[in-house]
Amino acid sequence: MKLSEHFTLEEMCVSQVAARRGLDNTPGPVEVENLKRTAAAMEQVRAVLSKPIQVDSGYRSPLVNASVGGVSTSAHCKGLACDFICPEFGTTYDVALAVMESEIEYDQLILEYGWVHIGLAQEGLLSRREALTKRSPWAAYESGIRT
Repeated sequence: MKLSEHFTLEEMCVSQVAARRGLDNTPGPVEVENLKRTAAAMEQVRAVLSKPIQVDSGYRSPLVNASVGGVSTSAHCKGLACDFICPEFGTTYDVALAVMESEIEYDQLILEYGWVHIGLAQEGLLSRREALTKRSPWAAYESGIRT
């Protein structure tokens, strides 16, 4: 099922952890609607970068999210987040900086240790446009996008 021109539901629900552990990662109707919004935001990211994007993680069921060590309040569980890379554009730092400097509406943008995370606010809530850097799984979040 296509969520947008370049993103499918299958792509936004792919999970190596779910596949390895035999976990169901099927979103419900509310999450699918949220994934449509996330895919629309990712289309904007793709337009800013002018390159194809590789989705590493989109929707995560609560069980899959717990299996990867995600927090229970993760936007991934609502279908409102995407972790991605765009090697043809540049480093994850380059990608995060380009998104941060764009007009794309996001709630959180996180330069993580190997990918970029973009999270959207729930429908009707104001987006914070919070930009953070997390250098490792154990590191604290730092304000801003940092090298």
